[in-house]
Amino acid sequence: QVQLVESGGGSVQAGGSLRLSCAASVSIACLGWFRQAPGKQRERVATIERDGTTTYTDSVKGRFTISKDNAKSTVYLEMNSLKPEDTGIYYCAARWIYCARTPTYWGQGTQVTVSS
Repeated sequence: QVQLVESGGGSVQAGGSLRLSCAASVSIACLGWFRQAPGKQRERVATIERDGTTTYTDSVKGRFTISKDNAKSTVYLEMNSLKPEDTGIYYCAARWIYCARTPTYWGQGTQVTVSS
């Protein structure tokens, strides 16, 4: 069983920045971040693969950066120029292969609130 522990959520004004961290209990190939806004479906925000390949949903391109520290089995999400529509619960997620598919493992989630 893979455990994912997130940290770094909080409240910020529009235009501000936050950095999320997620520590995985093992080294795993596919790591990513999802978010769920109130009343909306969970959506994929960003994914990073073992070789460093990254993908982003269109709404965060140019503002968010996903990265990882392989030695620490930790993935980060640097969020800049935050907008109120970025508000939601952010979940770290992982799976062993086929990174584009639905993740197998999920963190507990961390709240991000962006006020206008």
